Amino acid sequence: MAMPVHLPTLESRYIDFCRKREVLPNDAIVSSFSKAKLQKSCFERSILQVLLDLLMDVDVPPLIETFSLMGSYEIDAIDIINESPCVLKRENVMSLMRAANQKLRVVDINDSSFGKDFLRDLSYNGLMCQVLNLRSSHIRKLNLVGNFMQLHTLNLDFSISLTSFREDCFSCMPNLMRLSMCETRVSNLWTTSVALSKLPSLVELRFQNCLCCIDTRPCPALSNEKENFPIYEKSWVNHLEPGYSETPSGSTSDPRLQNAHHCRIKEPFENLVLACDSVLCDEPLEYTSEESSSDDSEMDFSDCQRRTHPEKLATTVPTDTIIATRQDSEQFTSKNPSIKEASAYTSNFEHSRDAADFAPKKYVSHHPSPICFEKHYREYMITSLPRLEVLDNIPIKRTEREMAKTIFSQCYEHLPYNQQRKESLVNVLQWREVGIGTGPLGKLSNPKQLYPVRRSKCFFSRSISAAKLGSSAWPLIHSVSKIGGVSGETKSFRPRQFEYHPSNSSLMVFGTLDGEIVVINHESGEIVSYVSSIGTLNSVLGLCWLRRHPSKLIAGSDNGSLQLYDMHQMPSTVAETYTSANFVSFDGFEQLTSLHVNSTDEYFIASGYSKNVALYDIGSGKRLQVISDMHNGHINVVKFAHHSPSLFATSSFDRDVKLWDLRQCPSRPCYTSSSSKGNVMVCFSPDDQYLLSSAVDNEVKQLLAVDGRVHMKFEIASTGSAQNYTRSYYLNGRDYVISGSCEEHVVRICCARTGRRLRDVSLETRGSRNSIFVQSLRGDPFRDFNMSVLAAYMRPSSKFEILKINLMESNKGHKEHSHRV
Repeated sequence: MAMPVHLPTLESRYIDFCRKREVLPNDAIVSSFSKAKLQKSCFERSILQVLLDLLMDVDVPPLIETFSLMGSYEIDAIDIINESPCVLKRENVMSLMRAANQKLRVVDINDSSFGKDFLRDLSYNGLMCQVLNLRSSHIRKLNLVGNFMQLHTLNLDFSISLTSFREDCFSCMPNLMRLSMCETRVSNLWTTSVALSKLPSLVELRFQNCLCCIDTRPCPALSNEKENFPIYEKSWVNHLEPGYSETPSGSTSDPRLQNAHHCRIKEPFENLVLACDSVLCDEPLEYTSEESSSDDSEMDFSDCQRRTHPEKLATTVPTDTIIATRQDSEQFTSKNPSIKEASAYTSNFEHSRDAADFAPKKYVSHHPSPICFEKHYREYMITSLPRLEVLDNIPIKRTEREMAKTIFSQCYEHLPYNQQRKESLVNVLQWREVGIGTGPLGKLSNPKQLYPVRRSKCFFSRSISAAKLGSSAWPLIHSVSKIGGVSGETKSFRPRQFEYHPSNSSLMVFGTLDGEIVVINHESGEIVSYVSSIGTLNSVLGLCWLRRHPSKLIAGSDNGSLQLYDMHQMPSTVAETYTSANFVSFDGFEQLTSLHVNSTDEYFIASGYSKNVALYDIGSGKRLQVISDMHNGHINVVKFAHHSPSLFATSSFDRDVKLWDLRQCPSRPCYTSSSSKGNVMVCFSPDDQYLLSSAVDNEVKQLLAVDGRVHMKFEIASTGSAQNYTRSYYLNGRDYVISGSCEEHVVRICCARTGRRLRDVSLETRGSRNSIFVQSLRGDPFRDFNMSVLAAYMRPSSKFEILKINLMESNKGHKEHSHRV
């Protein structure tokens, strides 16, 4: 085997390459050669550090030629560092990193210098480095699918546009052990844990950091055996070679001052240390917005928007893991009731211990990503990632892991219908064919036993749903608001209200902000019937199909207009006209907000911005009566029962939900159930056994319809906003509840029987400047785990869009759709 050539010879070759290209040797590169020679003379690893900030494009070709000779020279590793904006072309930077090949150790890049194309190239083609520190303002959906076979440490701290991960992200990182994502916008527990579960070697993870920690390892200040975790080392680099360390001269007993000393050292992760030390000042970091630009790439790159303070990012402080001891943290908590409420939230959990059992009181969280504010965030991540050893600089002990499993099982469903393990769809279909089911613990019944376990069709349909949903963490989402007509024309609408057809699984009706009524085939995306605004309708706020006359529907607008339509008499194209002779008008109800038809199609009832409701006879077209003073505040929603034609419920911002019976005196309700905040809506379960009430800011309860007692309270964290209007409906019959709020981009799915959270579905847009929220939602009455959401966009212009969500089909292979989880 040939002996490696000495470093001075390599430096000479570099100078020769520069001379050949008539370029002066770069002073920074020459200096780096000198440092590497000094390291070698001291029997240390020789590291050639390339500072991109100090290079020009003309310096790159000689350096690439030099790198091509590295395999036979005494250079142990190459670090490529970018600390501030530089003038290099992205293709030169990428060529430089590729030329380093197996010698590439640390890459520290700020993508603001190189743009989105550089990130796309990096993501799809990979790198041979061992440590990648990437600070990006462009990445929104991370999609690192290239070859990163040597990578064991990835730092994405302060990637302030990063919200989620593509399904195949992390698929080529078998050796990644340490991952840091502090101060990002990652928020979804479900998709995040599924993405991270593809990292078989991951043992250290953090979404927030301890003040004195500059890497992912356990905080030494929290350990009794501090000598096991040297606090003053450049730990990100020391993960590479246990024998290599660089401890600065001089010491201090204050870890903050010690870290401040590190800021003067030109190391790959200096910027990370600076970010940690910035917490010592009074004002939190903020990030200003950049010029927006569109990009249709699969990376979903977008520009960052103005960054809010971490306390405003989410709704619940993770008190399970964070015990703030600083005075400013205490003052903030005292001034924010929602944070106080969140602090008490976890302590009410009947099986949880004091947070001090697992989170030492010395720990202070900094730069948290929104995911940290999810209730039981720590328990969820620990249970979902069983190989994890350190989370947020706090080591995971055996007792904590066991407690996390307990909390997870009581608060979350791993699979629908409490399935204990994921089964393949093929196995479930085989069991259905032979009529053999699984045992109570999900184990296949013994096929040799004389009387095998027999299961109902309901059991198999639920098992199939669980198998499909378990394999699609990123559900398919697409819009139905841009629709083609039967003659081939397309039109974009601005929907404001919608309803599935009660008996035809392919039909949906929606009303628009422009007063249009549109019946669509939501499977084919074609218009079936269409009525434009003819002067009587403004924004459509109320819609309801008739059951016994399935071609008819009633629509109401915000100006009080009420009409009965027959879709068979409505035009089938947008261009056709529609005369007033083709619909029936009812006496108006001013400032209408809601209407609903009873189960026999005899009556419908309307409510609005008043304390009254009006009862109408559909057959005669007359208003029968106005029932006054039913609430102390305006009645937002009124709903008839599904099977009892005389029973209806009202919800009001006076905080009450009331059940009424038309056969009794209308001045007295059957019962009243109160919430702590104003009630936005109420609805009956499909079998009328329960009422589902939704109050402002995620106060969702299931009531017994017979007497109004609370049967289930769904523990959804509040945001502290008095304008966060929440709406909830049933899914899969009455098996599950879906809930969304007008100031949040998340649809939450909870088991109606146990209250456990099954999954959160996050709605996202291509541009970070677009803010998307849940205006309304409905479960598909014919398809399990299918729903539609009326999404509202607030910036840059206000608009509405209906999104169909299929939880049992993955978005993989449907790249054409712009909306994904």
